[in-house]
Amino acid sequence: MINVLLSIKPVYVDEILTGRKTFEFRKSIFKKEGIAKVFIYSSSPVKKIVASFEIARIIANSPQKLWEKCQKYGGISENDFFDYFKNSEIGYAIEIANLKKFPEPINPYKIKKDFRPPQSYRYLPLDYFENNYRDNKRPADINCGTCENIRKYRILAAGQRITWKKVW
Repeated sequence: MINVLLSIKPVYVDEILTGRKTFEFRKSIFKKEGIAKVFIYSSSPVKKIVASFEIARIIANSPQKLWEKCQKYGGISENDFFDYFKNSEIGYAIEIANLKKFPEPINPYKIKKDFRPPQSYRYLPLDYFENNYRDNKRPADINCGTCENIRKYRILAAGQRITWKKVW
């Protein structure tokens, strides 16, 4: 099990946080399975980690099919969607579940001095925040997969594991 840090433009982060966007679209997707939690890094000018979510499912399909299936909760205009997927034969829609907005956004540069935001995403160990938060002042909402959350996930995983769903 591992966590992911996902870079998202602030305009789309706002759509996610208001609940109008429940699908995050990507041209490429995680290679590793067993993602426990996804942390949202709101890119420039915000440059902070603002929320986390769990993956309900990942749909892989042509951009046209993704638009037909997910446009209502995509939080993006049709023009911007197809501009993003220009020259792509396949795309991915990550369905957001159990979104948790942090009461105070996290400045990743205070966690790690040489922090570099990911172009798309970066894998994070489950204990990333516990091991890297300076002076142990980790916000209470950043339980990134340890203790109780891991037990809950493993119970879920035993019966109904999050998987990549291909829709053709």
